[in-house]
Amino acid sequence: MDTALSVEGLRVWRGRSEIVRSVDLTIPGGQVVALLGANGAGKTTLIEGILGQLPMKADTFELFGEDVRGAKPWEMVRKGLVVVPQERYLFTDMSVEENLELASKRAGRHEGHLFSLDELYDLFPRLAERKVQYAGTLSGGERSMLAIARGLALQPRVLVLDEPSLGLAPIIVELIMSTIERIAESGLPILLVEQNVNQTLAMSSWGYVLESGEISSSDSSEALLGSDAILSGYLAVDVESVEGGS
Repeated sequence: MDTALSVEGLRVWRGRSEIVRSVDLTIPGGQVVALLGANGAGKTTLIEGILGQLPMKADTFELFGEDVRGAKPWEMVRKGLVVVPQERYLFTDMSVEENLELASKRAGRHEGHLFSLDELYDLFPRLAERKVQYAGTLSGGERSMLAIARGLALQPRVLVLDEPSLGLAPIIVELIMSTIERIAESGLPILLVEQNVNQTLAMSSWGYVLESGEISSSDSSEALLGSDAILSGYLAVDVESVEGGS
């Protein structure tokens, strides 16, 4: 199986501060990989470094075997690395369909996974109902759906989702996560950054735990679920103290 994204020795800075240090991360082709960590662990900084939005250095940084060190954010998108940020950044004074059509026009000309407008509406029926509505008038759940759909309209070869269910009601979270599972079934490699640990690990094959800008643990998602690495790195529980007091 081809490796979609391979990063070794990644370092990322915000201003003068080095936030992410010596991170190794691999996304195999056709698989979902989870990136977990407490708030402030550096997850968003890592993503922005990979996309080229922040200063970064890496020993290895390859997208489907191509060395992409030094590529600008728009070049990364053209090459097929698409990030859906937690802020969503929609064009609020444009309709749902205009947001999708604009993204489709800016899609890279590569052999990626093709998502037509009809396929996007099939994935997100709520958007089909709202296609003439301004994005700025959508609910929080609908905005998350549109952000993901717009990312798919860019025809990604690798999709990075940063907290797609953040701040949403549980019933909407279930809908969003089940749709992400459908997207994964198409064979599109996905890096999923989520607060919902159990559901994220259940739908991924491998997981990384980020703690203070470094990978503290990486293992199969099945092995990570309920492990000490999750308790200490994600939930900030002192495992030794818990075990000592039991």
